[in-house]
Amino acid sequence: MNKNISTIAFLAVFLTLYGLLHYYFYRKVVHAFNLGLSGHMFLILVLCLLLLSPIILELIEKTQISMLKTTLAYAGYLWMGILFLFFSINIFIDIYRAVIYISSRIFSPVFLRYMPENSVIFIVVFLIMAAVNIYGCFEAADINIEKVGFKTEKLPSGIKSFRVVQISDIHFSATNGARLAGKITKMVEDLKPDLIVSSGDFIDRGLRDRELVEGLFAALDAPYGKFGTTGNHEFISGIEQATEFTEKAGFKLMRNEVATIGGFLDIAAIDDPAGKTFGNEKLISESKVLEALNSDRLRIFLKHQPRVEKDSIGKFDLQLSGHTHKGQIFPFTVVVSLIYKYMDGYFDLGKGSKLYVSRGTGTWGPPIRFFTFPEITVIEFTR
Repeated sequence: MNKNISTIAFLAVFLTLYGLLHYYFYRKVVHAFNLGLSGHMFLILVLCLLLLSPIILELIEKTQISMLKTTLAYAGYLWMGILFLFFSINIFIDIYRAVIYISSRIFSPVFLRYMPENSVIFIVVFLIMAAVNIYGCFEAADINIEKVGFKTEKLPSGIKSFRVVQISDIHFSATNGARLAGKITKMVEDLKPDLIVSSGDFIDRGLRDRELVEGLFAALDAPYGKFGTTGNHEFISGIEQATEFTEKAGFKLMRNEVATIGGFLDIAAIDDPAGKTFGNEKLISESKVLEALNSDRLRIFLKHQPRVEKDSIGKFDLQLSGHTHKGQIFPFTVVVSLIYKYMDGYFDLGKGSKLYVSRGTGTWGPPIRFFTFPEITVIEFTR
């Protein structure tokens, strides 16, 4: 019951906000162009279809109509990125227009000559959006390798260095499939990791070629194993399905537990809070999980969201997180930075605890990125 209520509430908020963005776009089109009745009806029909495309995808997710799902996913999610950028750009234009209008009323009507025609503004904005989306597809495919080094006294005498490779927020789905999996696994293999970790949101809904993706990751070799934690989308897409996928991909999905590896390394992981909202899961105290870590061992803490509990500082050596995507599409980066103090990169928390937040390896929703390159992270521990 709790899951159903949460889902209905989420859909209500989503459709309200997303619907308002569509109405904003509709008003801009109407003001820019002289549409007849048939034009109005066609525009409304298309916008309603695009508005409901994420819901339609959910309804047909379990069907075998893969071509329809893929087409609808690309169209709907690309449109989501376009609409967000359209709104972001037009907010500044609306402010500019307000300044011009007020100036013309207070000082002189001559200021109105600096007000471009609505149709000109609309066309220019749409061309900018088209350019950003084309570029954004290339940026999303340009996965960077980020390297972070740590000195530690906790490695055994026979191990001079220990390499951990972190992937995060791949969101395997109708838009992220086997091609992306092949690229990521090849890059990870070339890095020769000792340990591979996933910091959540490994899978989403609508994945095609699931067995192929699972096989590519299962073939990845790491002497000390592959471990993952849950993100919010593991619960949104269904924790049973996510668990099966993660394990068939060769990862141990850790849920509020600690594993000791090689006698010198402890890995802890906790479930994402979305488990309570979308999965009726009981939240476990973070401090209770971290108490099982041995301070004499190297302690890695997998936590999807980059939030740091004050009482946890000092109980782990390195927390690996993701979730933020660094906003994925600028200027949404600014909004995300207001929500998350630790948005991306490396942070020294004090008391021997560090935090690294990945920008994410894939994309959610719009298959584009803008000024937020995806990454695979290499954490090199040396004695």
